[in-house]
Amino acid sequence: MSTAAAAAAAQSWCFATVTPRSRATVVASLASPSPSSSSSSSSNSSNLPAPFRPRLIRNTPVFAAPVAPAAMDAAVDRLKDGFAKFKTEFYDKKPELFEPLKAGQAPKYMVFSCADSRVCPSVTMGLEPGEAFTVRNIANMVPAYCKIKHAGVGSAIEYAVCALKVELIVVIGHSRCGGIKALLSLKDGAPDSFHFVEDWVRTGFPAKKKVQTEHASLPFDDQCAILEKEAVNQSLENLKTYPFVKEGIANGTLKLVGGHYDFVSGNLDLWEP
Repeated sequence: MSTAAAAAAAQSWCFATVTPRSRATVVASLASPSPSSSSSSSSNSSNLPAPFRPRLIRNTPVFAAPVAPAAMDAAVDRLKDGFAKFKTEFYDKKPELFEPLKAGQAPKYMVFSCADSRVCPSVTMGLEPGEAFTVRNIANMVPAYCKIKHAGVGSAIEYAVCALKVELIVVIGHSRCGGIKALLSLKDGAPDSFHFVEDWVRTGFPAKKKVQTEHASLPFDDQCAILEKEAVNQSLENLKTYPFVKEGIANGTLKLVGGHYDFVSGNLDLWEP
């Protein structure tokens, strides 16, 4: 086979290579021979090196055992019952609260809280509907200002400060945070286990390095407890990189507050940076 023919044959393969990000992987070849190959080419193919077949390697999520349909239906019914209780015992009994909210919102607070199911800022701080513009994510992190990345967080901050005119931005960490543990567990050069988690928690990398430098002799769990608060401090500093936040602080119309909710001891600490 001529060089040109060999090149044409090579182009009949579909290649795809993805860097593995997890120990649990599924390997699949996307290579398939061209259906138009001639018989003469086939007879001479034994003289050519085998075509390169890169492997497509992707994450394989590990799922729990399938949930019975009845259990899923019961979970949905729990939501319906919960709303019915809210409607009769709260919504219908507080028209003075909910009627003004139909026209718009004017929250005093913007709250950054973890998505952890054990920590709900409205519950733990007694905030009612309309009082807090809330963003929840893994490890309650606020990345530094960047118009290319994290537009979801940036747009929430901009809207809260510039449109809603919130007076306080509160960043609240919490005890036994899985996101903070993941951050402290990251090893240089090690493959990620998730699609997004590790890249997101690296937002707190400077806080991690500070804790590891200043508290290197402490056990891992103690370092995690310190990092839970230090990551909040970093998020507060990152908030100051947003020009409208910086302007609000300078004008005295906006204040930043850090917090840490310990659901083990039942304590809440608040501080100003």
